Amino acid sequence: MRTLTGMFIMVIGLSLTGGVHAGDAAAGKAKSQSCVSCHGMNGRSNSPDNPNLAGQKKNYLIKAMKAYKTGDRKDPMMNTLVSNLTDADIADIAEFYSLVK
Repeated sequence: MRTLTGMFIMVIGLSLTGGVHAGDAAAGKAKSQSCVSCHGMNGRSNSPDNPNLAGQKKNYLIKAMKAYKTGDRKDPMMNTLVSNLTDADIADIAEFYSLVK
């Protein structure tokens, strides 16, 4: 009974968090190579038209990338670039950029 209760609590917790992936910064750095041309090396853009990603809050980056993926946020380049990212990919990239200072 105790194990069943624990599993129930875990399932409820995952459903409420959407199965959030913790994020792996090293994996995120590797996955962020397509971001460099617009957002600069390590997320520091040289263009006033492209925002810096370095040091942004992880949850903000996740929310923004997911909004581009669903089309809630419109930018043809971003919509295309994030279209094939998994939730784990997004969490990894967000983890990486959130830790860059």
